[in-house]
Amino acid sequence: MDYQIKSYKPEYKDQILAVWERSVLATHHFLKPEDFIEIKQFLQKFNFNDLNVFCVITTDKIAGFIGIHKLKIEMLFIDPSHFGKGFGKVLLQFAFENFNVNLVDVNEENTNARIFYEKHSFETFERTDTDDLGKNYPLLRMKLKNR
Repeated sequence: MDYQIKSYKPEYKDQILAVWERSVLATHHFLKPEDFIEIKQFLQKFNFNDLNVFCVITTDKIAGFIGIHKLKIEMLFIDPSHFGKGFGKVLLQFAFENFNVNLVDVNEENTNARIFYEKHSFETFERTDTDDLGKNYPLLRMKLKNR
């Protein structure tokens, strides 16, 4: 697995948005189409410099990315063509080692994401009825065990 982890640059934005879209379409089957469009429009305007964003790059293409704010993972998306190759784990380890992250929110209906974080020692400590945008997508707030 040949890759590099690089800090976000504005010229990466189109690739990041494309990875996000492909990943969400492959994993977030519970999202209503109108909510998907609303989130996509929000992200197109979003300033990724407001977070610590890092991309895993293989053969000059972004395979995935992670966004961190303080001690929390705000986003972690892998392109479906790279599912199962360990890039999620690579980005998570990077976040542990460089930012001491210990929090993440997961859509309750995104079972694969919940299982991924549980495998990496996260546990649910709270459940919400809605997401952070007030939509009817319950979140599981997770934290690293023993922290």
